[in-house]
Amino acid sequence: MPTTATDTLVSVDVGTSGARATAYDIAGGLLLEVRRPYPTQTPRVGWAEQDAARWRSSSLSALATLIARLGPGHTIHAIGLTGQCPSVVPIDGHGTPLRPGLIYRDNRAVAEAEWLRDAFGAAALHALTGHVPAAFHVAAKILWIRAHEPDVFEAARLFLQPTELLALALTGEVVTDWTIAASSALLNLRKRQWAPELVDAVGLVPGQLPVPHPSWSVVGSLRPALVRRFGLPRPVPIVAGAGDSIACAFGAGVTSPGPLSEMAGSSTCLNTVVSEPATDLAVTHYPSATGPEGYVTEVGINTAGEAVDWLASLTYSGRSGRLRSADFERLDRDAAGVAPGSDGLVFVPVLGDGERDDPTLRGAMLGLSVRHERKALARAALEGVAFAIRVHVEGLGAASMPVTEMRVSGRPASLATWNQIKADVLGIPVLRIPGDATTSGVAMLAGLGVGIYADPAQAVTIACRPEASIEPDPANHDRYASIYDRYRAAVSSSTLHTGAGEVPAAERASNTHPGERA
Repeated sequence: MPTTATDTLVSVDVGTSGARATAYDIAGGLLLEVRRPYPTQTPRVGWAEQDAARWRSSSLSALATLIARLGPGHTIHAIGLTGQCPSVVPIDGHGTPLRPGLIYRDNRAVAEAEWLRDAFGAAALHALTGHVPAAFHVAAKILWIRAHEPDVFEAARLFLQPTELLALALTGEVVTDWTIAASSALLNLRKRQWAPELVDAVGLVPGQLPVPHPSWSVVGSLRPALVRRFGLPRPVPIVAGAGDSIACAFGAGVTSPGPLSEMAGSSTCLNTVVSEPATDLAVTHYPSATGPEGYVTEVGINTAGEAVDWLASLTYSGRSGRLRSADFERLDRDAAGVAPGSDGLVFVPVLGDGERDDPTLRGAMLGLSVRHERKALARAALEGVAFAIRVHVEGLGAASMPVTEMRVSGRPASLATWNQIKADVLGIPVLRIPGDATTSGVAMLAGLGVGIYADPAQAVTIACRPEASIEPDPANHDRYASIYDRYRAAVSSSTLHTGAGEVPAAERASNTHPGERA
């Protein structure tokens, strides 16, 4: 459709560290972004919760401010949605959260995930849903609520992920897109519909989950009360959007096999495109966000950027304790002054009481000495995340096809030293995607939904502009080989594994069959 310089597409991201609303022009240029932070609570080892009401209120506040700052000179054609997943909250018939939301890195539901695997078989579940249930997934989290908070479970009208809660607030419709639905481990991957046997196994009926739609679908319009609140002249179409990492892959132009998308943020998600799901149980799968066929693989690291943030807050933030962009730039420059190998340090970046594929794994900084300065710690942190990425890249290559390049997006993508470390560790080119491919990818999906772009290829051509590739240094890649072996040995060591992620014995005794009603 014909467009003008004032034509605007908006994305809203219900993220881990907060909500943000972002506006783009049709060419993919960033116009404005508004953020509203909210905290994560960790009341017990392995638990990670957020105030789900903040998911909604912070998102609406960010969107309202964005629209007000844009002013009447911009025509908003569509609003697309994305967010952290898999995270979940039960809500009552009035739309009120009944408890804090359990976010993706909450690892309390270990026994419930084990029950699902035992009941259905890990391989069968992977073939059906693209996932092997873990405490990470919504299915296990729902079972935990059912077993340990039966009053909450019985009072729940709906179980919603953050983006789904926002969609309900914006449109009044109980809807989702099929990539976020897939992250629950309750969706039939090939049919793009809820799997009745799994919905029944967690004690729900289909009406307690939102209706899945293709990612580019218009799922409703902005409710009249919000049209008035935002001062808009007319209702705006709401497009389903996609899970944050899946949207990031599209925004980075990863639409065919070969390239890998890294969504670099608090967590890191790694995504490739495949025509058919791989059989490797370690690789999860989602429906394509850009067409009725095809799939997107995913593996990830729960606390990648968050681990670097943690180190920066301890050693670079000064007396204020508040991190600024300049602090990360200084950390990156310091790391550049240390040779590969960080003077013998090896960092395991698992700081969230377990990893999504191993709730018992813990982080470590190995090889410490009084001779080490903070710049060596900084380099070790950046290398540790790169090593964790390499583990997954090797797994993806073995499961489907070799990765030819990595396209990185998000705040950490601005750190030049870190990008070079990733290229050297992986031995493949790294391309930085300017800005944030997650929000731009959602804006591209919004544009597809309302006909701004004719097809995904045109959207990528117009709105995705990667920078020149960062080539790996062959000598450094060779140097990293033995250091990477040390990292793999550390991760495999029993020393870095604990039973803390398991359900306490007293709870396990009362939860022998978590799939049965308490």
